[in-house]
Amino acid sequence: MPVEPRAWELVLRHIERELLDGGLQPGDHLPPERTLAADLGVGRSSVREAVRVLEGFGLIRTQTGSGPSAGAIIVATPQGGMSALMRLQVAAQGFPVADIVKTRLLLETQIAAGLAEASPAPSLDAATTLLAAMDDDALNPAEFLALDAQFHVALAEASGNQVVTAMMAGLRDAVESYALAGLSAVADQGLMLERLRAEHHGIVEAIAAGDAAAAGIRIHAHIAGYYAETHSPSTLKETPTW
Repeated sequence: MPVEPRAWELVLRHIERELLDGGLQPGDHLPPERTLAADLGVGRSSVREAVRVLEGFGLIRTQTGSGPSAGAIIVATPQGGMSALMRLQVAAQGFPVADIVKTRLLLETQIAAGLAEASPAPSLDAATTLLAAMDDDALNPAEFLALDAQFHVALAEASGNQVVTAMMAGLRDAVESYALAGLSAVADQGLMLERLRAEHHGIVEAIAAGDAAAAGIRIHAHIAGYYAETHSPSTLKETPTW
């Protein structure tokens, strides 16, 4: 006889289905624990266990307390097995931040330029949804940077290249981690987040306008600039040319 799923697995499947169907998107908060438990007919402890698993997968971030940023917020959508393996490899190896940044520059300048040059124009719906989520002033820096990391994955997804997408998804946790660690070097975090918002919009605008040179230069400056400001000056300042 088939084994009945445990209660927390039912909650997990429900939330994953909502993510895959678009009922929940990055930037959304999960329904309150009490509401999920009542709707699904399970105990609140089962909801908490499912949330812990989803947080371990990097799909949500939780924050205690009260107010608009409290609770569990969606920061990513489920990825395939290859990206999961890549995430494990990155976590196990503990690659230097500079190497991760240089890899991003190689991949993402080409992703952005390729999106701008693509015909027909690729869908940027996922990226613009994340832009809207990041424009919420109620986000705290950790939530913002989690959505920021997923924004870069969304651009890779828009390229349609499954290998590049898996690589970017695999790097997402490492990107979020070094971005968050670098915040301690920022005197005015609010001003920094405003600048990052503007840079994100500028990247998408260049892609939508079909300006490959501007798209590549803007995303290169965006990635290298944050690293130089929050970690150390480096050889990452050289900008690409087309």
